[in-house]
Amino acid sequence: MSKNWKAATRLVHSGIQRSPFGETSEALYLTQGFVYDSAEAAEARFKGEDDGYIYSRYKNPTVAMFEERMCALEGAEAALATASGMGAVTMALMGQLKAGDHIVASRALFGSCRWVVEKLAPQYGIESTLVDGRDLSAWEDAVQPNTKVLFLESPTNPTLELVDIAAVAKIANGIGARLVVDNVFATPMQQKPLELGAHVVVYSATKHIDGQGRCLGGVVLSDHDFINETLWDFFRHTGPSLSPFNAWVLLKGLETLPLRVAQQTANAGRIADYLVEAKSVIDVRYPGLASFPQAELARKQMSGGSTMVAFTFEGEAAIAKKRAFAFENALEIISISNNLGDAKSLVTHPATTTHKNLSEEDRDALGIGPGLVRLSLGLEDSGDLIADIEQALIVATKI
Repeated sequence: MSKNWKAATRLVHSGIQRSPFGETSEALYLTQGFVYDSAEAAEARFKGEDDGYIYSRYKNPTVAMFEERMCALEGAEAALATASGMGAVTMALMGQLKAGDHIVASRALFGSCRWVVEKLAPQYGIESTLVDGRDLSAWEDAVQPNTKVLFLESPTNPTLELVDIAAVAKIANGIGARLVVDNVFATPMQQKPLELGAHVVVYSATKHIDGQGRCLGGVVLSDHDFINETLWDFFRHTGPSLSPFNAWVLLKGLETLPLRVAQQTANAGRIADYLVEAKSVIDVRYPGLASFPQAELARKQMSGGSTMVAFTFEGEAAIAKKRAFAFENALEIISISNNLGDAKSLVTHPATTTHKNLSEEDRDALGIGPGLVRLSLGLEDSGDLIADIEQALIVATKI
């Protein structure tokens, strides 16, 4: 691969392994296992003396193409693809920790990620501390002698708070720990955590990488040692592997990722600008807005404002929730779904969906109130989206 290729070119051509038939599209290898020319060849393969494939739970040619293409995009040395985004997060954390270790994590995490940190890890003797990710002194104060991992997402789900990745990476380096970053909301097109000093990056490929509502997938990216030494046995023996078919779908998604993210981001920016002027809503959250509380940090570490927008309806809790529900129910183009990053615009009410398992106190601390709505902007015409939002706001404000 040419080192001078830009991202758009890498996303079309990187990692292709053509069969003897010379197919244009990536080949789909729907096989569980592989055959060997001889017993000696099988022995050499299992000893690691031959780099060929053994079993699709370990490695598969189609999955390998997806992993290599993600490395080319992310600037990583190695990757492991998983069956889902949570498979990637869980492996990236639990695959490197043992009883007696300690995690420091930003409290603003997707609900399932918090469950892994707060509930699953302690079952195996791994301690955890949650901090306000925006407060660098909180990260420093939470560090213990046994801290091995720092974990964050930025922008956060669903309030789009930012964490200074470079600064937290510096803290991790100072104690010999690894920083793991969930980069889903920014996408690999708008933020490069490894370049900012992170050691490990995880994605739910289900989101923008597929981007068309077709399949689940995830990926962990890092250096060769972490992927091939630290995580390999965990991956091989626990089996969170990505199916070859889903890998093939994700490869197709990567080809159009730059075009889709650019259009989705443009739509998100226009929607955010519109919502700022809407009288019925407050606290419009979008990193691309000049009024965004962390606008300076957004410019520092992101090349775009994300495809996501969040805002809150006015009113006391019960009224705000009714308005949020009425808004969602009145939308005609935008669909109600807890997914994101899709070609279709989607809306969700985080307090009753993605973050419903958090306590009310925890939701309040994160700014996830009953009136909060999260929008994932798709590829539709921005004028049509604004018209849809406008009519739905009229319905909501009658409550």
